[in-house]
Amino acid sequence: MKWSQTLIPTMKETPKGAEIPSHIFMLRAGMISQVMAGAYAYLPLGWRALNKAIHIVREEMDKTGASEIGMTALCPRSLYEQTNRVEAFGNVLIKTTLTRGGTETPVVFCPTHEEEVTNIVAQYVSSYRQLPLILYQIQTKFRNEERPKFGVLRTSEFLMKDAYSFHATLESLDETYKKMYATYCKIFERCGVPYLPVEAESGAIGGDGSHEFMIPSTNGEDNVVFCPKCRYAANVEKAQIGAIDYKRPENVALKEIATLDTPGAHTIEQVCAFLKAKPKKLVKTLIYNVDGVPVAALVRGDCDVNENKLRRALNADKVELADEDTIRRVTGAPVGFAGPVALKEKIKIVADHALKEMVNFIVGANEAQKHLVNVNVDRDFTVDVYADLRNALVGDPCPHCGEALTMQNAIEVGHVFKLGTKYTDALNGKYLDDALAQQTIIMGCYGIGVNRIIAGLAETSHDDNGLIWPVALAPYEVCVCPVKASDPEVMTVAEKITDDLQALGVDVILDDRDQRPGVKFKDADLIGFPVRITLGKSLADGQVEVKWRWDENSSLVSVDTVVSELAQALQEERRTNARFTAAKNAK
Repeated sequence: MKWSQTLIPTMKETPKGAEIPSHIFMLRAGMISQVMAGAYAYLPLGWRALNKAIHIVREEMDKTGASEIGMTALCPRSLYEQTNRVEAFGNVLIKTTLTRGGTETPVVFCPTHEEEVTNIVAQYVSSYRQLPLILYQIQTKFRNEERPKFGVLRTSEFLMKDAYSFHATLESLDETYKKMYATYCKIFERCGVPYLPVEAESGAIGGDGSHEFMIPSTNGEDNVVFCPKCRYAANVEKAQIGAIDYKRPENVALKEIATLDTPGAHTIEQVCAFLKAKPKKLVKTLIYNVDGVPVAALVRGDCDVNENKLRRALNADKVELADEDTIRRVTGAPVGFAGPVALKEKIKIVADHALKEMVNFIVGANEAQKHLVNVNVDRDFTVDVYADLRNALVGDPCPHCGEALTMQNAIEVGHVFKLGTKYTDALNGKYLDDALAQQTIIMGCYGIGVNRIIAGLAETSHDDNGLIWPVALAPYEVCVCPVKASDPEVMTVAEKITDDLQALGVDVILDDRDQRPGVKFKDADLIGFPVRITLGKSLADGQVEVKWRWDENSSLVSVDTVVSELAQALQEERRTNARFTAAKNAK
């Protein structure tokens, strides 16, 4: 490919609205073009990199014995209604109605494809002899992202590899789950992505048993709880906290409870400022609807309620914050002034273990603009259930080894789930076992955000000059750069090197532009081609300059041997990412 024959609109300046490195450099390198908020077109370089990621994903998935299919982007809304996911997704689900011959058909733009694939399998799988079965696709997904940002990391339209496995037994599901977990590790290793598997919640997908694959990154929107000693890792929604011996301090007098006016103070920050207290001296009281019944959840003021932990503590199916009318009925006060003392209705009170050691703390007074001080458990109210209710904090003990936990930002790039029978129950996915008894098919689900592989790598692999691609995902592996493109003799050599490399399976772009050398070098570094071959003054001595993008210095190589030497080095690098990884580790 010649540079002059393709579209590479590089930019010198940071585009307006681009905030993080991946967004900035992918725009500046001419890889993507914004169509509207949350939607990007891939230009030739970006499309080539994306397709290389697709190739790696497809190749590794095929090795697992999975079969690739192609499902529709539009799906009848009725399927999502049967699984209760219209409500679960809420405004994220893009819905519309098709009118055909006077008949209206409600449809959705699929955010994931559990419903459609389950419906397909329910039609064609009827016997245990057809199981296990793994189906996958690489397909565009749609979600109404209300705050799209960070380029292709957070968009309304994105490319996902989603796979679904179908089983007769839990043992079979476990076997496939382990296989997919190992396959994901292989995919991200081949792509050169710095990944971290973490325990996770299943969210709107449903099911039990889940891991996310995260790319540690300063600008990641997810928080990962991490143990530096045993390498336990979990997202905040899932992270457990090791044993803490909570004890009430001895010889501390319980002060007399009192009501204080706190006008305009209804958040933790406002109450702390007004009463000159630290958040650890406050207790948050949040009213939830738990399977339709109001429950009060209590955590220390510097902590957040983990709704998944609350759900598990109460063995509930559905947990959601109560609406304003319910809060007023239960507490007698508007939102922001709830407390566990003298509630207007007798409801279950669930408290985090940390409350066991708290004395003389502050709570809402169940009265507008008022708080209670010097409140104490048992004397002033009773806790029905103690449980681990809060999100983990930095410094909490690891649940596996007791070491202090740390926190880091990360980008989610993959997720694997054990779905169980959530979707096959709803959509009649049944099979006959060997005794001709009807059983429900058990499912697993395995997704990779293919766009996020590219963006996550761009976010974590760059320097001041631009992107740094591993050979496996680089839009072109080599950029042949003649200093004087107007010189026919130089161009003859450049074209021969290009043709010979291509004949050996190397992806090459020839920068045939009649530009100053500095412009060409800056563009090559900005885009991040792994290797640049420069044909300059040394060509008179039968040599060219070879520079790997991540190396500080270049080397002179004979024109006669440069093709064979580079082809061999690139073949090895595609297989191992050794040079790329060593350069990153050296920083």
